[in-house]
Amino acid sequence: MIAIITGDIINSQKSDTEIWLPKLKELMASWSSTPENWEVYRGDEFQLKCSVDGVFHKALLLKSLIKTFENLDVRLAIGIGNEVFRSEKITESNGSAYVNSGRLLTDIKLNGRTLAIQTENEKVNRDLNILFKWASIDFDNWTAATAEIIHQLLRNSELTQEELAKELNITQSSVSQRFKRANFDLLQETNQFFKKKIAEL
Repeated sequence: MIAIITGDIINSQKSDTEIWLPKLKELMASWSSTPENWEVYRGDEFQLKCSVDGVFHKALLLKSLIKTFENLDVRLAIGIGNEVFRSEKITESNGSAYVNSGRLLTDIKLNGRTLAIQTENEKVNRDLNILFKWASIDFDNWTAATAEIIHQLLRNSELTQEELAKELNITQSSVSQRFKRANFDLLQETNQFFKKKIAEL
């Protein structure tokens, strides 16, 4: 089994692509090579292949990165399944993971959602999508400042508040306030729950 994330940037027309696109590419390049494992296409859509176990963590990293840019957000459709044809370009590869992810992105656009998952197991789909609906109430309302803290901690959860303050060039009290708003411990618990549910597949 593999995981495919198909995403598209919300409000991309209202933002300068040169600001967010290099950062998005830089993040995905830190995980794997393009175009075999990820690709940006049509200007504001992208696809990423990764392990099933790590897909929710990567989705959070993508979400928090894009939310650091004012007025931008991202839809993320996670498809879990097989890969029956592997091309040199991810957009030409095929299998149930790709189909699940691609169709799901269309569905969540119509339903006004920003995060959902489709696997071959309906019980897992039901449980995780209820979780994602609740979690998205928080994720979709991250401010740029909160998203920035979350993104840094997702990349390195060992960072101290002092190190974060230095990294972001803000005071430690500001870091403390943002940290409380970020609910980072709950994010980590959600990731552990996700891994537990995915293990049922």
